[in-house]
Amino acid sequence: QVQLVESGGGLVQSGGSLRLSCATSGRTFSGSAMAWFRQAPGNEREFVAAISVRGGITKYADSVKGRFTISRENAKNTMYLQMNVLKPEDTAVYYCAARQGVPLTTPQYDYWGQGTQVTVSS
Repeated sequence: QVQLVESGGGLVQSGGSLRLSCATSGRTFSGSAMAWFRQAPGNEREFVAAISVRGGITKYADSVKGRFTISRENAKNTMYLQMNVLKPEDTAVYYCAARQGVPLTTPQYDYWGQGTQVTVSS
């Protein structure tokens, strides 16, 4: 069983930055593609960013390109999402996810965290 725990969310002003972390348990982190998704109230869960097993491949939603950076430290079983130039429309619950195989931009992931709230005030 793989457990994912997000942290680092909070309240920030427009233009500010936050770094989210996703800590994992289990032996499969280093063999898993990872991703961040988000869900705002009344909206469907949407893709934010994904990263391959060794970090050589990253994918981003158009809405966050140039502002967000996904990374991972396999030695620490942890994935990160550095979010800069935050906008009110980035307000959502952010979820990390893991799957065996290639990183996807659709929610076909095997394991999910409980989410962390990010609120950006204008």
